[in-house]
Amino acid sequence: MALLKVVDVERCVGCQLCMFACQRRLGLGGVMQAAIYPRSRGGLSRGLTVVVCRGCKDPSCASVCPTQALKPRKGGGIIFLPQRCIGCGFCQEACPLGAIFWDNENNKPVVCIHCGTCASYCPHGVLSWEKEAQEC
Repeated sequence: MALLKVVDVERCVGCQLCMFACQRRLGLGGVMQAAIYPRSRGGLSRGLTVVVCRGCKDPSCASVCPTQALKPRKGGGIIFLPQRCIGCGFCQEACPLGAIFWDNENNKPVVCIHCGTCASYCPHGVLSWEKEAQEC
């Protein structure tokens, strides 16, 4: 089972191609509903970072979900079952990376599905599509 990995955050220039690719793949309304975000690390001199699900082997977001709308995915990460979600937001609070974003329009989380689309569109080699889960 493959997972998305952040290979070298120092290469990120904030082009947002990963966000556009993700938004299109998920079929959502705009880049504000993407499951990946390049963010400033605190000013231009400090550079950027990429906030995205790293595929935890034991995802805390799934363990706090009262309706089991988030299920651990074989190999790491989670599977989101939107029909079970009640919009409590516990998953977003529990993510140690802040990698669960929120769709305010539908009151549901936006989570990475580990499809690898963003990695294929990253022109700077920040992201890759690899086989093993990471520790979170």
